[in-house]
Amino acid sequence: MNIPDPFSLSYHNSRLLQESLKSNDLLAGKLVHARIIKSGLHFSVILLNNLMKFYSRTGCFSDAQLLFDEMPVKTIFTWNTLLSAYSRQAKMSEATEIFRKIPNRDSVSWSTIIMGYNQLGRFESALKVFDKMIKERVIPTQYTITSVLASCAAIKALDIGREVHSFVVKFGLSGYVSVVNSLLNMYAKSGDPMMTRVIFDRMEYRNTSSWNVMISLHMQHGRVDLARGQFERMSERDIVTWNSMIAGYNQHGHDFDALCTFSNMLRDSLLPPDKFTFINVLSACANLEMLKLGKQIHARIASTNFDTYGPVGNALISMYAKSGGVQIAQKIVEQSGISRLDVIAFTSLLDGYVKLGDLKPARQIFDSLKDRDVVAWTAMIVGYLQNGLNTDAVELFRLMVRDGPKPNNFTLAAMLSVSSSLTSLNHGKEIHASAIRTGQASLVSVNNALITMYARVGSINCARKVFNQIHWFRDVVSWTSMIMALAQHGLGEEALEHFEKLLAAGIKPDHITYVGVLSACTHVGLVEQGRRYYNMMKDFHKIEPTLSHYALMVDLLGRAGLTQEAYDFIEKMPIEPDAVTWGSLLSSCKVYKNVELGKVAAERLLLIDPDNSGAYSALANLYSVCGKWDDAAKIRKLMKDGGVKKEQGISWVQIKNKFHVFAAEDGLHPQKDEIYKMMAKIWEDIKKMGFVPDTESVLHDLEEEVKEQMLRHHSEKLAIAFALISTPENTTLRIMKNLRVCNDCHSAIKFISKLSGREIIVRDATRFHHFKDGFCSCRDYW
Repeated sequence: MNIPDPFSLSYHNSRLLQESLKSNDLLAGKLVHARIIKSGLHFSVILLNNLMKFYSRTGCFSDAQLLFDEMPVKTIFTWNTLLSAYSRQAKMSEATEIFRKIPNRDSVSWSTIIMGYNQLGRFESALKVFDKMIKERVIPTQYTITSVLASCAAIKALDIGREVHSFVVKFGLSGYVSVVNSLLNMYAKSGDPMMTRVIFDRMEYRNTSSWNVMISLHMQHGRVDLARGQFERMSERDIVTWNSMIAGYNQHGHDFDALCTFSNMLRDSLLPPDKFTFINVLSACANLEMLKLGKQIHARIASTNFDTYGPVGNALISMYAKSGGVQIAQKIVEQSGISRLDVIAFTSLLDGYVKLGDLKPARQIFDSLKDRDVVAWTAMIVGYLQNGLNTDAVELFRLMVRDGPKPNNFTLAAMLSVSSSLTSLNHGKEIHASAIRTGQASLVSVNNALITMYARVGSINCARKVFNQIHWFRDVVSWTSMIMALAQHGLGEEALEHFEKLLAAGIKPDHITYVGVLSACTHVGLVEQGRRYYNMMKDFHKIEPTLSHYALMVDLLGRAGLTQEAYDFIEKMPIEPDAVTWGSLLSSCKVYKNVELGKVAAERLLLIDPDNSGAYSALANLYSVCGKWDDAAKIRKLMKDGGVKKEQGISWVQIKNKFHVFAAEDGLHPQKDEIYKMMAKIWEDIKKMGFVPDTESVLHDLEEEVKEQMLRHHSEKLAIAFALISTPENTTLRIMKNLRVCNDCHSAIKFISKLSGREIIVRDATRFHHFKDGFCSCRDYW
């Protein structure tokens, strides 16, 4: 009987262990272990090492550890096997302890611990271990280098990566494609595209990974054509190649190309799409609002039993929400669970509900989110803002400050916009204080928003103060915000001084800056300066005028009485005039009683906007001021027969965080008796001071006494009367009005400011008026 020699038995059992490991058959492996013991081979270091490898790879760490502890002889392979077992399972404290005990650590030991830290994302720790490895004069292998370069790429440690590159050359490792690919990846991700290109061009052999790095690099820097060129030169492409192209197209706004590439992938390759493919093609569908194609991709995902939880599910939700399928998106949320919803999907869903004007379900989802970061809070606040629900936005912001994450500059900018819409100085100051507390007040973007907010709520001095505080950090938006603010408040000369300083500082103005400049000229009647700046915009700064610039030039000329020139300017415009342009000319014609031109302007305006009540009213008022009562009556009848409703003039004032709204002849306010009594007293007092009611402002054929009574009860006068009885002496009054203030109110408020000793700031539809000591900041030019 032939007895197999021990070497043959060891070899045979080693083969059996390898086969058991390949099939992941734990029972088979344990049977082999039993055979080894029975055969008396349990002192074979090679077999015991293989057994340790089997137990560690199949997850039996306790068996591997027990076997290790019982081994009479331990080689470096034995130590490394146990080290690898713990490192692979991210048990780095145990792995580190074993690493310290290894008597003669080799390159595999060092590489194993480096890879373990890499897997955990502890890249700095991995680099520290590599540094110690070099100091102990252990020569790294290609596996060590690829892991270390991956760490450098992850944290963009370019300087360390360059040092590692020197080791690659020193130890002769540049012949390994995996090492050179790792160098490519490190330089590409660490911000050295030139070196990436040099290495790629010098490569004698390139595999698919090499080409993929270059495609990703070009896409990362927006060089879409170069990425496409590399893609087309490739003989073999893997899923990473296709995903790099699709994702790059999607990220740079080439969504149609992304979808075409996806179609080519399905047609030309046998590669199945993975989750990254689906995420990016669904994003492209969302951006293009291609609901039908998005549904087809959803069907493909469902047919392949692809996991629709997590990122793919969120991509589906975003696609449906952005493409008009909000209800389907909502169903996916309900099926997958709100806890799986990410911020991008939530903001897309929120945007879908905003478009529908229904924020209730969006708020329910927001309230159910477990991890609401600053982006989710900001998105919900912006949703309220876009839907005009400013009070809800304020309440949510206060909840965020109390219980949520720290607001960022986008949150604060949104809230400052809310304050501007509410015309609430108190709210604005509250947001400003929050910006200071959270350290956001030093950001230029926040300061720019503060300037705009303070200007819109009537506090030009606070706007100036903020502007002056960012003296060394102003950008074009800062200057533009201040120029616009000064223009709104009738401080045209100061606005133009700021514009000249902007030019002197070497900052190039943009088209919005010139809107502010022309607006400044318009509000103070600087016709020649307006012409000069308009020509400078076109000829020197090469900015093509927009409808806003054209409308401002028409307004500038019309307000100065140059109505015919304004009309000629419109006729020469290279683009079709809009309603604002014709409305500006019509307003000027009313002021200067140019009936014929006013009629033309009104007709052209009504062709663009047949339901524009302002056009009917302005034309009727123009006929009235010219004494053409019959023509005025015809226009009003035409307006009534057409079902066009005149916009009601209202004024409002904020007292103790509450807004009080008034209309002309308002009898709804709970303090109406006190208000009317106060207004009657004011009326008599200012008449004694020399005020003469402008009964011509009442464009109806009525008795003078009736006209005077109507004038006395205009909405802004009632708001001022209420504010006077509701605030302490010397308090500045801030009144807002939705329409342009009339001549009589403008004159009366000048007298009231002197009578009361108060500064009264009135914002009408076009600008701010600062009344103080009987004078107005507009100098009666508005």
